[in-house]
Amino acid sequence: MKFSTKAIHSGQPSEPETGALVAPIFQTSTYEQDAPGHDKGFSYSRTNNPTRQRLEAVLAELEGVGHCGAFASGLAAENAVLQAYLRPGDEIIIPRDVYGGTYRILNQVFLPFGIVIRQIDTDDLRAVEGALDARTRLVWIESPTNPRLLINDIAAIAKLAHARGALVVVDNTFATPFFQQPFALGADIVVHSVTKYLAGHSDTIQGAALAKDAAIFEPIKFLQNATGAVPSPFDCWLTLRGVKTLELRMQRHEQNATAIANALEKHPRVRRVYFPGLANHPGHEIARRQMSGFGGMVSFELDGTAEEVATFVSSRSYFALAESLGGVKALICHPATMTHASIPAAARAELGLSDTLIRLSPGCENAEDLVEDLLAGFAELKSTSSAAKRVPVSSR
Repeated sequence: MKFSTKAIHSGQPSEPETGALVAPIFQTSTYEQDAPGHDKGFSYSRTNNPTRQRLEAVLAELEGVGHCGAFASGLAAENAVLQAYLRPGDEIIIPRDVYGGTYRILNQVFLPFGIVIRQIDTDDLRAVEGALDARTRLVWIESPTNPRLLINDIAAIAKLAHARGALVVVDNTFATPFFQQPFALGADIVVHSVTKYLAGHSDTIQGAALAKDAAIFEPIKFLQNATGAVPSPFDCWLTLRGVKTLELRMQRHEQNATAIANALEKHPRVRRVYFPGLANHPGHEIARRQMSGFGGMVSFELDGTAEEVATFVSSRSYFALAESLGGVKALICHPATMTHASIPAAARAELGLSDTLIRLSPGCENAEDLVEDLLAGFAELKSTSSAAKRVPVSSR
């Protein structure tokens, strides 16, 4: 079964009682039992729910595994994985270029409990090998990373990690299972911010954690029920609807991202473009090898001041200034003051996260409109700069 067919058919038969093509939302907290301790497979919706069960089945099928737990947010899914596998004294390796929420939960929640965090260039295999030791429990990968879209060699890192007894966790949010299959490359656990491309319409908050091995998944599943960070049935239904068009949307996102990256690369007000589809991207060849496409995100460094960055991101016609990504409407973000503001300024500078970095999530609009919107922003900066130079200086 091909990907788009899986997204529409896997785990989603017509509702058996009425034949409804789209299954109803099981908006219930509890279930009648036949006798004490004898239910029909559902006892309480924190533990399980038919709508959530359908979503978990679909996501597992798309990632090519048998185990998925849906959570109330991407960070709730991350927390379950971290809590399941880290104990005081354990070490975790993470990328230097990492989502601000992941940085925050590790440094402000898990670090005080004695977890050792090694933040390295995970796109450098020698650095990964050098950081691994007997206490390394998890190697946490984002590929592409957030926000600079760096590429990690998942298969090579998995080989190194497994040789030292560590598990590999891949945040597959940016690539999605349509463009990248981490389990086929050696990943042990995959996490998603389902909020983004999987749901796809900027109307729900949700996460997921998946595993190939039942023994690896069991403590994550336990924590899903024990800590209760589960999504509502309605949110699961929204994602079930959204995921049906995942392939179509990802194709358009990538087309738009490619057009934007090519336009930005030629512009004099752009210092650097981050998009793995560009031949000069340092991870381009690895991305070609381990991905079926280059994703829908683009980041770039504006050649300008902080004030110009603020003006640029705040005045676009089609790119809404907002956190998050992966929806059908284009979004623009300034990581230093938005998604990665939880990373202290000194740490951002050390990690190479420039204050002039701008992150784009092209939606499903027409590519020409999106490119023109960005070019208009550059022209406005030039016009403003020229006007400022013409203002006479008063003498006293």
